[in-house]
Amino acid sequence: MWRNLKSIGMMIPTDSFYNKFSCFYPLVDVFLKPQKQVLFNEVNTLPAGNLLEIGVGNGAHLPLYKKHYITGIDTSSEMLKIAGKQNHKHVRLLQMDGEALQFQDGQFDYVVLSHVIAVVDNPERLFEQVYRVLKPTGRVFILNHFTPNNWLKHLDRAFGLFSKIVHFKSVFYIHDIATIRSFELLKEVHFGPAAYFKLLIYQKQ
Repeated sequence: MWRNLKSIGMMIPTDSFYNKFSCFYPLVDVFLKPQKQVLFNEVNTLPAGNLLEIGVGNGAHLPLYKKHYITGIDTSSEMLKIAGKQNHKHVRLLQMDGEALQFQDGQFDYVVLSHVIAVVDNPERLFEQVYRVLKPTGRVFILNHFTPNNWLKHLDRAFGLFSKIVHFKSVFYIHDIATIRSFELLKEVHFGPAAYFKLLIYQKQ
């Protein structure tokens, strides 16, 4: 089921960018598939519950969810149109901004943020919303790049000017988000020897 909860008048620049980018997203999916497989293996080990995925994109990965009731949101109407064609059971798709979630407090057991926190306008506001809608002891799964304390940090900084054009924060540190201290880190999974991409699993305290 796909419903539009956001008027055209509320569109922000990132919406327009990802609407145009939607036709190229399958290429990104190929690159991210191994990381996402690890993410969903972790998600599927947990008891069935209500799961919110912020930034669901084209929904190509939705079949990887095995037991949860999924609410997927995205700001891009074009991405959601593609995701809606897949007709997955136990999935509802909504056009919504992760920084202004239209859900009740404590509604979800789990929240998934897959390559999202470095592309939103205000990561702090996003995490405040995630904390609000999670149930007590609810878990958040964060799959993203994180600027490491090695030679890769220089590439992130060099890429900084170009990254603004594609609505992406190349330099990103999780500890810069104050709200993350309201969560307990349960697990950290590294991808590759440089540890540029990580899966972080937190629990609401």
